[in-house]
Amino acid sequence: MRRTVLALAVFLATTLFAQTPAADPPMLGFSTATAAKERALEAQFDSSLKRDELRDWMKRLSARPHHLGSTYDHDNQVFIAASFKSWGYDTKIEEFSVLFPTPKRRVVELIAPERFIAKLAEPPVPGDATSGQTSEQLPTYNAYSIDGDVTGDLVYANYGIPADYELLERNGVDVKGKIVITRYGGSWRGIKPKVAAEHGAIGCIIYSDPRDDGYAQGDVYPKGAYRNENGAQRGSVMDMPVHPGDPLTPGIGATADAKRIDRKDAEVITKIPVLPISYSDALPLLRALGGPVAPPDWRGALPITYHLGPGPSRVHLALEFNWNMVPAYDVIARMAGSQYPDEWVMRGNHSDAWVNGASDPISGLVAELEEARAIGELAKSGWRPKRTIQFAAWDGEEEGLIGSTEWAETHADDLRRNGVVYINSDTNGRGFLDAGGSHTLERLVTQVARDVPDPERNVSVLTRMRAHEAMLNMNAESRNAESKKEAHEHELIRLDALGSGSDYTPFLQHTGVAALNIGYGGEGGGGSYHSVYDSFDHYTRFGDPTFDYGVTQAKTTGRMVLRLANADVLPFELSTFADTMSRYLDELTKLAEKTRQDIDERNRLVRERTYEIAADPTKPFVAPKAEAAGEYLNFAPLQNAVLHLKESARAFDRAAAALPADATARQAAADQALMHIEQSLLRADGLPRRPWFRHQIYAPGFYTGYGVKTVPGVREAIEQKEWSEANRQIEIAAGVINAYIAQTEKNLETLRGK
Repeated sequence: MRRTVLALAVFLATTLFAQTPAADPPMLGFSTATAAKERALEAQFDSSLKRDELRDWMKRLSARPHHLGSTYDHDNQVFIAASFKSWGYDTKIEEFSVLFPTPKRRVVELIAPERFIAKLAEPPVPGDATSGQTSEQLPTYNAYSIDGDVTGDLVYANYGIPADYELLERNGVDVKGKIVITRYGGSWRGIKPKVAAEHGAIGCIIYSDPRDDGYAQGDVYPKGAYRNENGAQRGSVMDMPVHPGDPLTPGIGATADAKRIDRKDAEVITKIPVLPISYSDALPLLRALGGPVAPPDWRGALPITYHLGPGPSRVHLALEFNWNMVPAYDVIARMAGSQYPDEWVMRGNHSDAWVNGASDPISGLVAELEEARAIGELAKSGWRPKRTIQFAAWDGEEEGLIGSTEWAETHADDLRRNGVVYINSDTNGRGFLDAGGSHTLERLVTQVARDVPDPERNVSVLTRMRAHEAMLNMNAESRNAESKKEAHEHELIRLDALGSGSDYTPFLQHTGVAALNIGYGGEGGGGSYHSVYDSFDHYTRFGDPTFDYGVTQAKTTGRMVLRLANADVLPFELSTFADTMSRYLDELTKLAEKTRQDIDERNRLVRERTYEIAADPTKPFVAPKAEAAGEYLNFAPLQNAVLHLKESARAFDRAAAALPADATARQAAADQALMHIEQSLLRADGLPRRPWFRHQIYAPGFYTGYGVKTVPGVREAIEQKEWSEANRQIEIAAGVINAYIAQTEKNLETLRGK
């Protein structure tokens, strides 16, 4: 049945989303003549790609654990730098000094109603050659948890997001003075101890429930791909929605002579101790819980009845860390542009891992390396890019985007002056194209996806992506007719807006360089993430055994790099951003209306409940709390700005497309306008309560972490029901859009030769 549905979806996508005939497809930023040369160059690039090199590099780079500050991490970086240099790049390694805690004491024990001591270990498994490298492996822990030794009754808090604590409160469960246990999922892991601490909890335990990440998904490792009973997800719990990077040097590069704050003053270190555990260690803790039965959607796949607590489970959690300063090494490789050397097209993937990291990050890194090698081969044949191409292998991404953030903060002035686009990747595997980024780049991404063949189907990756979306739409009963119609009629790939969680963050959201995040996946099966089982053996069985999608990733991001480096005029399109802003404005107005309606409905229920309690003399009279009524917001400034934006963006796009082939001075002016336009959306003061995040349109959510909040100042104020702040943020958002318009119209006159 699934094959039949997928085949039908492919047919529909091929028919409904038919592209311009392949003989002469358009290429944004190129004339007909230069587009023909670009296609010939890309064909030559494709012919150089070799999947065996990806396999060999992965085996070498993932052969030992290589976390931040480790010996093998630096060995890898020296190997990567030497490889770039051999391919003709001007290469260097930049060093930063950063705070990186590692555990010296970890205790989780159930002390009542029975005794159980958690193993907190991931044993080797048969058939995995590197899973037994215990002397080099970091143990399971959460980096940037504080030290702590606490004992308290246990409370089960589902995913540990704000809505879960509201439900606990409605069930009469108070977490103050308690230790909470939450399952992974629902938000980024660092949100869980953050919200727990805000509600008065004294400790937090995070486990991987097999419903989300284990045997409920499929056979577990080593038989299948999914997380086994002993697997635990390491990871940073740094409060990255406040700022990523080294906790002691917020906003400045962590160079040797940088001025550092005291660790006690670092905002991004947790307020309570937190530790991840496996589901075999979680089972005794959850089995001993009493209290109300958890709601149906809170119940995982463990063989127990899920209760909320508190108690009678009583838990002792003790953590102590080595708070060391360690070196972080970034590899930077450049090929200077022949015509515009001060315009940088940047491409990056991180190199560090929590353990061996075959999938995360080596699967993405080896595709980047092969892409760089093939571009180096083009250069050796006599070709040179018009714009400078820069490749990077970042260190310390896993701990909090440390290498990329420290580099971007150190070189912030250069980035604002020279940065064109930053293209990021991370993990990669079999499946479908996944693309997010600045919405000025939607047409570029769509045209590249149109021109890259999918290795499993006789169609482009664009057509297969459309087929996948069509299948999801057919299966998603909750999608309304309006959204299905919009998805069908939208000509371009709808890029996901970028929140955080990978190395694009400092480029887009702090320095205002347009960014993309590109990868493939969806068919490989999970379960190894941030564990000792993220190994070469796991990846070559379940991830991308033939490395076909590693080559496809190199073809995809390689084309993006080449087109950005070679285009007559940078392939940006302002009208796609304008259309996106119109959609965001519609979302915000609907969110405000729904929030007001929800408050009114809740207050109605509170009044009814108050009458019920007052009428029953057997119950103590404690009136439920009502909320202040929702206010109406003045969206007029933003509505006017978006209307004006659509007009000016379309005029600019028409003028850029109409530039004569010999109008080199005006082409150079268009480049300067386009590469700096994203910076108009920054604000020096940043977002409320987190000034590091300067972009006013894209940011990670304060309570989602990785998940994006678009027009975040307005959206989060509405969600928090801060109506006065929402009105202020509407004015601010309108202001940055008007600044964007002013830059567009100023540069439009130059394009027209006036």
